Amino acid sequence: MESRQRFMKYRVEREVLDEQRLEELAQRKSYADTHPPFTELLKDSLRCTVPRLKRSVVSSLPVLYWLPKYSVWDYGMPDLISGISVGIMHLPQGMAYALLASLPPVFGLYTSLYPALVYFFFGTSRHISIGTFAVLSIMVGSVTERLAPDIDFLIMNGTNATTEVDITARDSYRVQVAAATTVLGGLIQMVLGLVKFGFVGTYLSEPLVRAYTTAASAHAVVAQLKYIFGVAPTRFSGPLSLVYTLKDVCSLLPQTHLPTLAVSAVSMVFLLAAKELNSFLSPKLPVPIPVELITIVAATLISNYAHLNSNYTVPVVGEIPSGLISPRVPEMSIFGEVIGDAFALALVAYAISISLGKTFALKHGYKVDSNQELVALGLSNVVGGFFQCYSVCSSMSRSLIQETTGGKTQMAGLASAVIVLVAILKLGPLFQELPKAVLASIVFVNLKGMFKQYSDIITLWRSSKVDLVLWLVTWVSTILFNLDLGLAASITFALLTVIFRTQLPTYSVLGKVPETELYVDIETHREAREIPGVTIFRSSATVYFANADLYLEALKEKSGLDISKMIIYKRRQEAKQKRRQKRAERQAKRQAKRARRAERATVFSVEEEASHWRGEYMDGNVLESDEQHWTERENRTVFVMPTTLSTPDGNCRWEYLKGGDPDSTSLGWMFEQQDGDTTTLGSSSDDTLSRDLERISLGSLGKWTWDIHSIILDLSTANFIDTVAIKMMKNIFKDFHEIDIDIYMAGCQASVVEQLERGDLFCELITKRCLFASVHDAVLHCLDHRGAPSFPRFGSSVVCMMFTCLL
Repeated sequence: MESRQRFMKYRVEREVLDEQRLEELAQRKSYADTHPPFTELLKDSLRCTVPRLKRSVVSSLPVLYWLPKYSVWDYGMPDLISGISVGIMHLPQGMAYALLASLPPVFGLYTSLYPALVYFFFGTSRHISIGTFAVLSIMVGSVTERLAPDIDFLIMNGTNATTEVDITARDSYRVQVAAATTVLGGLIQMVLGLVKFGFVGTYLSEPLVRAYTTAASAHAVVAQLKYIFGVAPTRFSGPLSLVYTLKDVCSLLPQTHLPTLAVSAVSMVFLLAAKELNSFLSPKLPVPIPVELITIVAATLISNYAHLNSNYTVPVVGEIPSGLISPRVPEMSIFGEVIGDAFALALVAYAISISLGKTFALKHGYKVDSNQELVALGLSNVVGGFFQCYSVCSSMSRSLIQETTGGKTQMAGLASAVIVLVAILKLGPLFQELPKAVLASIVFVNLKGMFKQYSDIITLWRSSKVDLVLWLVTWVSTILFNLDLGLAASITFALLTVIFRTQLPTYSVLGKVPETELYVDIETHREAREIPGVTIFRSSATVYFANADLYLEALKEKSGLDISKMIIYKRRQEAKQKRRQKRAERQAKRQAKRARRAERATVFSVEEEASHWRGEYMDGNVLESDEQHWTERENRTVFVMPTTLSTPDGNCRWEYLKGGDPDSTSLGWMFEQQDGDTTTLGSSSDDTLSRDLERISLGSLGKWTWDIHSIILDLSTANFIDTVAIKMMKNIFKDFHEIDIDIYMAGCQASVVEQLERGDLFCELITKRCLFASVHDAVLHCLDHRGAPSFPRFGSSVVCMMFTCLL
């Protein structure tokens, strides 16, 4: 079967199809048929029917689609186990990532609760876990620390007349900043989703997202160093804040709090060992071991009984209020200061969530609606912001746990939210003695996966240098310019790479693969053969204003024709011919009265004249009378010049050159420049000059010779064409037509043909007969229309023969 498929062949016999004939056969619809008027589109969008209303409601509230079909027997137990596993992960991660956002740990628990409940109703992915995420947490932390720095909350200590930070007031304002940023980011996501801008996430390519998250993990690590070493570095914001913070931490290393460092080291060693053991035993375990939860429970018990805070001044979480808080409208006055950060949070959160969602959807065979995901994330953030939550997205680690433990639907997300709710209501006060160093260690260890992304450099070096440069630029800009400016710089550079790729595409000349109708680049395929007389030119990118001039220059280079100089030379020669014609007409009028006398004086025998010259030169004497006689008839003498090589029977075709100098050097110059007037024996001067003017071409002028009669522009790679490119195409047709080369286009998509029509490309010179359905159709037309090239060759032997005849 495999061998039969490998040598499968097909044969199609059809006529050569140009665009006009193709439209007749395919019955192409008119522009009005394919583009209804705006009023019709508006009426159709406002028209309401029961099925359409049902589809709209179900698409806006996806839970109504899958919940009625939910099978408790099939999905209930897997979702419950998966939800409990993810909920247990939410507790330590929520409190730890809250530190990254520079917020009290309890707000991390709130962030793990409310957005997950909202996503349950509006989300379309069945396997992602919505909640806190390290990258978004550090992005929120950069905003809160910038707008609520410690220096703004200094108070005077009345006991010892020193200043200290009012932690309560600072944390309260940071919560307001985080909530306002979250609500504004959610509104941006909702608006983008409602106007069907789900494709905006595609501008965040995978190399960009991975480099950005890798750089963000570096920010997260630096932010946790103060908890790991027990130091208090100065807070910096803006560009190079990471460098300044790292420098300050290094300068404070001699002041490291050793008990805090010991807690951090023990916690990280335990977490790393437990995670490795968990990975080793995961194939044999029904659910993974909750390593983080075991760590915080053990650390809390040790801290409580060893009195780490009071005896060794190890910082702890402190008071965690039990119960839920009432919703609160965010401070609208903060919106203007955080709009840029909110937009960055909206894009990054969406890019991470949609990439994970599509990965799981492809694996399990369902569809994720990108626009609805934007709306779901936006609603999760808006509702969460009213309950003092900060920005959320899907977490890779929790999503993998939800999928690998058997989760089938978002019921698993609901079960995990219930676990978090129980922890907030009943278990919050139990974690008051939890050391912050333990939470920092959890963050540090969980970022291990992002540290592995540095291996992308090696992978991209082997696969794509452009993506590697994008990765490095994103990483460097995010490290140096902070997360908001870094994202803006990264997206800008990513768009520039697209522009550069279209502005500097690969231009190639195509050749035919033997015994096929396929055409490939002759520079990269050994067996590809050029079609005699036909040049097939292709660009790897679409043609538009940014690369139109480059396209034209590449066409000249690949075809080997310096068309500008050739056209200038031709026009000069045409002007010369016109001047000669006018001069000949004036001479003809003066000589009309002496026609018979001029005829006897101008025609002579070549053999007689040659023997006369030879005799005189052999004698070495040239009489003054002969010179005078030569001068008198110089302007009226016709010298014989062979225009073709001798035929086998010894006959030649002769032409008479009037007004030439018999000196060989002059004749050579005259032959090269074609500056003499050419007349044929037995014809009048007027008729000959008119005929020469009509048939003048660059080939006959003797300046250039080439073997191209047709050029085919392969536009199969173009998905659009603008007015600048259309104007350039018109110039190509016009210029090459002046040097007797036909231009054709092939492989145009229907949308491109429509744009060519609307751009007024087609005229008397350029018709739809110049467009062909494929390159092969165009080649067959060229060969049938012009055939193989056959040009006369004028060599040095002709010049030598002319000299011999004259000498």
